[in-house]
Amino acid sequence: MTSPNMFIVYVSDVVRTVDFYRQLFDIEPSFFPSPGFAAFSLADGVDLALWSGHGDALAGDPVRTSEVTLCLPGGPEVVEEQHRTWAGLGVTVLEPPHDAVFGRTFVVADPDGNRIRVAPVD
Repeated sequence: MTSPNMFIVYVSDVVRTVDFYRQLFDIEPSFFPSPGFAAFSLADGVDLALWSGHGDALAGDPVRTSEVTLCLPGGPEVVEEQHRTWAGLGVTVLEPPHDAVFGRTFVVADPDGNRIRVAPVD
């Protein structure tokens, strides 16, 4: 069986966004040889990539229909603490902490408006 093993997020400035994700997730890119593409290894054989090769993908006012999600172990207080930490970094908060069907959650944006959700581990 084949499974997806790379998730690509379109960005306008890979170098700037690598710095953003480094700070947010406290990880280093596993592949970063050019200013147009970088990847972060998330798990064995699974990567999150940043790509600026499709500049037209960000033209106009693109609709964001997907999210990168960080699922945290622990209760609602862990999600609230992550929100306080990221808000303290000046990250744009799109949805403040609230309860959803899967638990406490919030959503922030990267520099290009890509959505990043924090939620509890199911």
